[in-house]
Amino acid sequence: QVQLVESGGGSVQAGGSLRLSCSASGPIDNRRFMGWFRQVEGKEREGIAAIGNSVNFRTTYADSVKGRFTVSLDDGMNTLSLQMNNLTPEDTAMYYCAADGWVPLSANLRASAYASWGPGTQVTVSS
Repeated sequence: QVQLVESGGGSVQAGGSLRLSCSASGPIDNRRFMGWFRQVEGKEREGIAAIGNSVNFRTTYADSVKGRFTVSLDDGMNTLSLQMNNLTPEDTAMYYCAADGWVPLSANLRASAYASWGPGTQVTVSS
């Protein structure tokens, strides 16, 4: 059973930075592909960054965060990180990490492609 726990959320002013972490445990074959998602109440969960432990897997970003957010995965595949810079109020959301054993590149920002989820961490950006 894969377990994921996010941390690092909080409140920050616009233009500031935060670094989220996701601690992962459980069978490594079930978490070779990981992603960050965010959700605002009443809206669909949005995929913002994805990364995989595969030579054929490109790190992928949603247009809304490209150039501002950086996703990384440690060599042991135990910690997924998301460095968020130049935050805006539109980045306010609950942030979740997700994992799965295999995710096709065409679906790596789709929530439905991931089987395991963390409970989330809140990010609030004030103007």
